[in-house]
Amino acid sequence: MRSPDGVDLALYTDGPQDAPVVLAVHGYPDDHTVWSQVVPLLADDYRVVTYDVRGAGRSGEPTDPGGYRIDRLVADLLAVADAVTADSGGGPVHLLAHDWGSVQAWQAVSEHPDRFASFTSISGPHLAHLARFRGKGRLRQLAKSWYIGFFQLPRLPELAWRSGVAGGAIARREGVPVPSTRDGINGLELYRANIGGSHGDGRTTVPTQVLAPTRDRYLTTELLASAPGVRLREVAGGHWLPRERPDVVARCVRELIAEVGDPRVRNQGLAGLADPTPASPPLPTRESPTADTRVPRSGHASRTSRWSGKIVLVTGAASGIGKAVAEGFTARGATVVGVDRAPGCDFQVDVSDAAAMEKLADDVCARVGVPDVVVNNAGIAVSGPFLAHSAQDWQDIVDVNLMGVVHGCRLFAARMVERGEGGHLVNVASAAAFTPTSFLPAYCTTKSAVLMLSECLRAELAAHDIGVTALCPGFLPTNIGASARFVGVDDAAAEQRRVDRLLKRRPYRLEKVADAVITAVERNRPVQLLTVESRIARVLPPAVLRRVARLPVPNL
Repeated sequence: MRSPDGVDLALYTDGPQDAPVVLAVHGYPDDHTVWSQVVPLLADDYRVVTYDVRGAGRSGEPTDPGGYRIDRLVADLLAVADAVTADSGGGPVHLLAHDWGSVQAWQAVSEHPDRFASFTSISGPHLAHLARFRGKGRLRQLAKSWYIGFFQLPRLPELAWRSGVAGGAIARREGVPVPSTRDGINGLELYRANIGGSHGDGRTTVPTQVLAPTRDRYLTTELLASAPGVRLREVAGGHWLPRERPDVVARCVRELIAEVGDPRVRNQGLAGLADPTPASPPLPTRESPTADTRVPRSGHASRTSRWSGKIVLVTGAASGIGKAVAEGFTARGATVVGVDRAPGCDFQVDVSDAAAMEKLADDVCARVGVPDVVVNNAGIAVSGPFLAHSAQDWQDIVDVNLMGVVHGCRLFAARMVERGEGGHLVNVASAAAFTPTSFLPAYCTTKSAVLMLSECLRAELAAHDIGVTALCPGFLPTNIGASARFVGVDDAAAEQRRVDRLLKRRPYRLEKVADAVITAVERNRPVQLLTVESRIARVLPPAVLRRVARLPVPNL
């Protein structure tokens, strides 16, 4: 087809002629083949349209550098949309764009929102976002953007492309095919014609999601997140997500199309797998991407934008640490799914039951979505000397304190990896994990195992951008004393009441636990200590801890 100013554009289509249109726009220094692995994943249900932008691939090139201005690029995009919807009487298309394709797509959805049903942006901001970005990470973004200044120089960038240095460096560094020298040289004019100009405010009413690769060498997540009114989805991968993670890109596109409610969608993909049955409890749902997720909520304005639209699952959520953490995430705008074996939460599940946990994972992921954070908090205590512990005592505490965490990590981490958007696991251990005692041998053993499990998982899951934190509190005013089992004592009930009273005297607000957990997740801390005794025990020499462990239990 021919653009409005006479440049020939190479156009490619796949999928049913009468299906909703997904229009994919490539960036620099690519051509339409950057979408070659994404197209087959969408073409069963959508008419997928790609094209070589002016100056790239098999498309022609403008006769003067001004032909690369953003308004010309937008005119091309609109002309392509008109051409592929002409047979169906026009109508909005779903837009998918990467890099410079996303830059021009942002301009299009800002100026012509009625032409687009949804927009998925990958690694490309609106030029206005780039120009006014003053947030956290600005210096880091400037360092990543060094090449923009280089591209403004005369002759040297062209020489880098003609010599093969530029194309070879990109291919080696990013693991992508060597770009065309012609595409590389022509695309330099994108930077020369557009950087530094005035391009509007970058706002749009089109439902928009931004896929931010966590290992993007050229753009920071902070810059991509500065776009107003969008859903930010951090994806484990590098700048060339369409080549590296085509399955994730296609799934995210399907989910957004399903959520905006296109009546012609034949297959809603993962977003609408299973509706709750009438007998099912009402569940929270992930916030729609059409909402402005940057609106602050009372009391937590600085953190709300990060957690709005995120899904957090908490076990042992009916009381104590679990309840406080659930309330903390809720206050910051997250969608929280509470789990406990006691009634009153979204799901009533015994975490020691492997089959029940498997069903929980299936139900939550189908009905709410894959959690972004899982807090494995459920736990029990057995107190008394080792020789008074029965085999059943050991089995019970291992099943809940250790295997409950194993089930939660195994089931939800697998789904996080499959989703490809990173995530975080918080495993509640204890100061008892590194503090031996003569009256909590089983409890200390299981909590030590949880700490080591967390360290091992952190090493393994880092490649998938999944963080793991072990939470190690000391004595807190929770109900664990009232629910603990006491063995080897004359009056177990009296001992239970005494310990419960002792713990409840501790003047420690559980809201501080929630704050600490959320901070640990945001900063990806490997271990989060709570209370002064936890911090002291963590640094004491092992010989001192062994000596303290021999002391008799105080009768307080």
